[in-house]
Amino acid sequence: MVVTFAAIAKSIGQQCLKRQIGVQKWQLQTHRTLILQSASQSVKLDRLSDSDSGNSTWILEVKLDRPETRNAIGKEMLRGLQQAFEDVSNERSANVLMICSAVPKVFCAGADLKERKTMIPSEVLDFVSTLRSTFVFLEALHIPTIAAIEGIALGGGLEMAMSCDIRICGEDAVLGLPETGLAIIPGAGGTQRLPRLVGKSIAKDLIFTGRKISGKDAGSIGLVNYCVPAGEARLKALELARDINQKGPLALRMAKRAIDKGVELDTETGLDLEWYCYEQLLHTKDRLEGLAAFAERRKPRYNGE
Repeated sequence: MVVTFAAIAKSIGQQCLKRQIGVQKWQLQTHRTLILQSASQSVKLDRLSDSDSGNSTWILEVKLDRPETRNAIGKEMLRGLQQAFEDVSNERSANVLMICSAVPKVFCAGADLKERKTMIPSEVLDFVSTLRSTFVFLEALHIPTIAAIEGIALGGGLEMAMSCDIRICGEDAVLGLPETGLAIIPGAGGTQRLPRLVGKSIAKDLIFTGRKISGKDAGSIGLVNYCVPAGEARLKALELARDINQKGPLALRMAKRAIDKGVELDTETGLDLEWYCYEQLLHTKDRLEGLAAFAERRKPRYNGE
């Protein structure tokens, strides 16, 4: 049975990779634009339809759009992010989430330091605590998440990207955690997620010095999964999201759960967790559909049931 599933995944994956992904093949449908009363329109949530997928599932895209501050995160933008991630969590048809920027050559410059200067210490603590919990919520989303990074991703911007499952950046991207240069430390997960991605020694180097690294260097140390030519990060993210969207929704959720929770456990307990997650899929309609599609040499049509 396991071999059969592997064969299904390999077959579908190879078909998807052979296709040239064109933006013109994508139909963009606005799912919801977040305008929070007097808040800015700096965070938008869109739904992308994948015409090649037979599934009744969607790729969702959160777009950062605050060009006047290079997408720096202030109070209003943070509220927008919170609402967007909550909406994604509540969208039953969501199968993949992409986080991108609508601002050229910028992913996110980090916190809005001009706004930060107006805050008293207690307000700073409240803001950073909310930012941290927002990224924890993002990390815990039940669907795969992809950050598409073009240009700068600094401080909280990089912390947001590190909260995603997969990171893609352009070659000219600039990534870093410069907080020690401001006499503080990363406060929204940077000191914890960075060493888990690149190792303790490299994380200390980057955080102690606050130095910025290029997209190519980020790829070489494992901070990002893919480094692509400048300007092509979102296109690569679309390609990857499209590939993922053709897989079984319940299987994706169980795979994410097994990996995320399993790495925190010893191997024996982790294997028990894997077995539990596998068992949850045995009696699903999607599993039977996958086997039938493989036998009939057609694309499966998964409904998350």
